Amino acid sequence: MKKVTISTLMKWKAEGRKFASSTAYDASFAQLFEQQEMPVLLVGDSLGMVLQGKPDTLPVTTEEVAYHTRCVRAGSPNSLLMLICHS
Repeated sequence: MKKVTISTLMKWKAEGRKFASSTAYDASFAQLFEQQEMPVLLVGDSLGMVLQGKPDTLPVTTEEVAYHTRCVRAGSPNSLLMLICHS
């Protein structure tokens, strides 16, 4: 898969092209999505509830999201990564 960038998404929008995205928290799932040419992967503070068993996203730190983002990037070097975090 060719590297996906913001410019890629803008081009696709102009062309009316639709695409899928999914959430990934680790290199293993990111690699599976990369093999399926998933252009956009989301990494978010929801990892607190999904992976850490927390009741909500508030205790999740920026450092934890950054760590999981690095893991996802390792598994998917070409997908565009979007981070979703509370402020």
